Amino acid sequence: MAGIGFALRKLARRDDLLGVLQGYAHSAFITSGPWMFTILALAGINLVGKDLVAMEELTLFRVVVIYNFCFSVVFTGPLVMVATRYLADAIYAKQVDTAPGMLLATLGLAYAIAALTAGPFYLFLSDLPAPMAAAALINFFLVSGIWVVSIFLSALKDYVAVTTAFGFGMLAATVATGVLGAFAGPTGMVWGFSAGLAVIQFGLIARVFAEYPYRVARLFAFMAYFRKYWDLALVGLFANLAVWVDKWIMWFVPERETVSGAMVIYSAYDSAMFVAYLTIVPALTLFTVNIETRFFERYQGFYRDIQSHATYDQIARNHKSIIAALLESSRNLIILQGAVCAVTIFLAPSIVGALGLHYQQIGMFRFGTLGAFFQVLFLFCTVILAYFDLRKRNLCAQLFYLAANAGFTLLFSDMGFAWYGYGYFLSSLLAFALAYLMVADALRRLPYFAFVANNPSVR
Repeated sequence: MAGIGFALRKLARRDDLLGVLQGYAHSAFITSGPWMFTILALAGINLVGKDLVAMEELTLFRVVVIYNFCFSVVFTGPLVMVATRYLADAIYAKQVDTAPGMLLATLGLAYAIAALTAGPFYLFLSDLPAPMAAAALINFFLVSGIWVVSIFLSALKDYVAVTTAFGFGMLAATVATGVLGAFAGPTGMVWGFSAGLAVIQFGLIARVFAEYPYRVARLFAFMAYFRKYWDLALVGLFANLAVWVDKWIMWFVPERETVSGAMVIYSAYDSAMFVAYLTIVPALTLFTVNIETRFFERYQGFYRDIQSHATYDQIARNHKSIIAALLESSRNLIILQGAVCAVTIFLAPSIVGALGLHYQQIGMFRFGTLGAFFQVLFLFCTVILAYFDLRKRNLCAQLFYLAANAGFTLLFSDMGFAWYGYGYFLSSLLAFALAYLMVADALRRLPYFAFVANNPSVR
């Protein structure tokens, strides 16, 4: 997981300002490329499209893209998590000759999932015209493919190629959407946006095949991991459900908009939350470039010395080194994200006005920013749990976050507009508190977990 972080850290430590900027810019695309691409592209398309098509057509296009991104990431979540673990184990064992076959197999499975889920929805429940339904379905296929190809992003050391793929894809999507939208309305806009997605997906696929120039073989070898790591598959499902469940619930508040058939949306809440999510990009880049790499070095040293039959004193020193690294990194992370969060909340009226949002969204935006602050801390706690292979704890944390986000959002949505967004904030806070306690306990008893509780030979 930290693989590309070392290359980016080396770039960021170059003795010039350009190296620092390049390191953190590349890290932003590596860690949050797909959803950051969506938000930025939608913002650009919204600015261009409002002069080309009617507002109803622009809303229809935006809803199709949101539906495709949210449902595709949920449906492919278990596949992505298990395949990621398989690739990580293959890299560790230096047996990456199965990577090309795994890529094709996971793409095929992702497309099958898309056909079985999005196909019936767009064909029978959306009430979209046939050309629009076909365009939306193809778009769903492409988005699902991007989630799958993203498995390989951290394994690719060529961060320039990754950033270039996302950059050209964003540009192509914005231009093609504007051009095709002027001639074919929302259907043309979806096809144009899909063109940008295709640039990203096939650009990354080409880079993966260049990185792993082996024969395509043993396509479905990773499928055995679903039986072994069923809990990891559920983590992938519950984690993505937890992120989106509050939006789905808010789509049924009295202020919702019915766009077409079963397609409903509450744009005010979604847009406020999407912008709030952008505030975590600095924390994600810092984590990838500095925090995860520093932790990984201590983590690797701890287990390497155990394998080399280190003395108890050395193991204890390594144990303290891991805790010290995490405490220092956590402090830096909280200071950075806390400062970004505080400034964003203070400047919320100016930000909302500059982005063309309605001033009634200020409350939701502030709650969203606070929620994003605790969600990113929760995310980093679950990453640490994943490093120590504490899958049951990770599963419990994700399930709690899902239940809390659904329950609190439902509760506060019934209390009226003034409370919109409070459920997401409170659930993120409580989920972080639970995940933090789990990580703290695991770190305190790390030697016990390494030798007994989480030792595969003992189990």
